[in-house]
Amino acid sequence: MQTLGVGIIGLHHLHPVDYLPHFEAIPQTEVRAIAEADRAYLDRVCGETGLPGYADYKALLERDDIGLVVIFLPHSECPEAVERAADAGVHAIVEKPMADTSDGIRRMIAATEKAGVLLSAPYTWRVHPAARQIKRLIDEGVLGEIVALEGRCAAGSPMRYLENGISPWLVRKATAGGGPLHNLGVHWIDLFRWFLREEVASVTGMVSHIQHRLDVEDSSFGILRFTGGATAALDISYSVPKFFPAGRDLFISVRGTQGTLSWSPAWGGTADEVFIVSDHPDYIDGPVRTLQIGSRAVPGYGGISGLAYLHETAEAMLAGRRPEVTGIDGLRALEVVEALYESSETGRAVSVG
Repeated sequence: MQTLGVGIIGLHHLHPVDYLPHFEAIPQTEVRAIAEADRAYLDRVCGETGLPGYADYKALLERDDIGLVVIFLPHSECPEAVERAADAGVHAIVEKPMADTSDGIRRMIAATEKAGVLLSAPYTWRVHPAARQIKRLIDEGVLGEIVALEGRCAAGSPMRYLENGISPWLVRKATAGGGPLHNLGVHWIDLFRWFLREEVASVTGMVSHIQHRLDVEDSSFGILRFTGGATAALDISYSVPKFFPAGRDLFISVRGTQGTLSWSPAWGGTADEVFIVSDHPDYIDGPVRTLQIGSRAVPGYGGISGLAYLHETAEAMLAGRRPEVTGIDGLRALEVVEALYESSETGRAVSVG
């Protein structure tokens, strides 16, 4: 069996170490090295994991046993890292939202296409068991024509990025690109694009800095109009109190001409419920249903979703075929965020792209 050698680039993020159990669980992958400019932090993680470390990721890219790098650098530094990986003939997974600007993602796409290597981003909600079930219901017409969607992702205070000392760059616009809309909202934007297989045509947005008064926003709201006419509402923030269960307030709703469904994702849990009410003929004997969706407990970022994303993406890269989530998907999500920021500044609706 062919093995994909993996290198981790960047440790000053909340997720890199949480990806290691997933790669250990995937037979086709093996993490072989870590790169981090903070030598003390690098030595600590290497001591805990037994992996070799490099203070300069360019040295990691010189190894001939690395076929994939997973990049967790500050968003503003990711485009150059992908370009160097592409020059080395190495595939790349870049932690969402991939870059501080959409132009940065365009650089990544150009570099990887020129080099003939593959590019992806961990939009793991697409492979969540409940999200896959919702996608099937939409595709089967159980809800009819989709007319509206709603997504809420409220996470904890951004002060945690400063207090933990691991990723203070996430609250600086110059390095992060933005706040929760930029860092978290892209998940729901990508998920809604995937549900509908449509692009966002125009947006209206508003952001607020009132709660924490940092360089990046702490609350954001958006109205998205898709090319097929459906409308989506986003409520994305760093606003939940410290003791909020699992530190996340998550909600998804999809409404169509024949039905509606709602889902409050169990962050880090293994049991989800999707509530459906449908006038579809196939539901005449049970127009009101609650789907119980269980998944096995999996250590690592995102649980079963993180594992499924990495497994499927690694298989695609080993086979030389396009992964489910591409650089274009990352670009489209960030273009929507940038349009929402522009709308907030101008007070007008903004076309996307």
